[in-house]
Amino acid sequence: MNSNTMTGKRLAFYFLFALLLVNIHACRKTESYPTPSLEDYYPLQSGKYITYQLDSLKYLAFGTRDTTVSYQVKYYTDAAMTDNLGRPAWRIFRYIRKDDTQPWATDATFMAVPTSDHLEFIENNLRFIALHLPIENNYAWKGNSYIDTYSANSELKYLDNWDYTYANTGQADQVGGQNFSDVLFVNQRDEVIGDPTDPSGYSEINFGQEKYAKGLGLIYKKFFHQEFQPGNGGYVADGSYGITLTVIDHN
Repeated sequence: MNSNTMTGKRLAFYFLFALLLVNIHACRKTESYPTPSLEDYYPLQSGKYITYQLDSLKYLAFGTRDTTVSYQVKYYTDAAMTDNLGRPAWRIFRYIRKDDTQPWATDATFMAVPTSDHLEFIENNLRFIALHLPIENNYAWKGNSYIDTYSANSELKYLDNWDYTYANTGQADQVGGQNFSDVLFVNQRDEVIGDPTDPSGYSEINFGQEKYAKGLGLIYKKFFHQEFQPGNGGYVADGSYGITLTVIDHN
């Protein structure tokens, strides 16, 4: 056997050996760093609850002044069920009280629907796509795509075409004075139309952000919608409001 043949066989052997090492490294990397799941950031289990401080911004006196009212609310995962499409879902009760000296009162019922690649949250008959796979920085999806924002008589046009986008995946954050080691940011909207400081012109502000702690669920939510109409000194239009949810307690 000549030297050229021996050299070719050695090269082929080294090439195959290198491929084997690469495959082994890739497998180990996959095992060490599994892809995050929806369940990681929104675990659903009967009896689990999260309590929040709810700060609700409302406009009074025909939209000429605002006020913030604060409550405590508890989101309690009740039981597994099916939605109106026959899909597995979870019923979530919300309880409310003014502060911890008051008893809880039933306030609303929501539904969470985990699918193979996204999580839907149904609130006041509005279906939001709260989370979506893959969970990685800068991944975006149309979170309000199930909501009627396009009909002529829709009062929710401001929710149209929102891109929900992941940020700060897996980083630590402090919310409500509590430290969380792995938090997922969902940036929904940060929009200003016109000049809100000019009382002679139309303006609109839309903002939405949520934060989810791994192994717990939603720990923070901020939503704000304001539509300002000029004329007669100007006023904030009906339908403008804001809410902030900040985690207080959980089990």
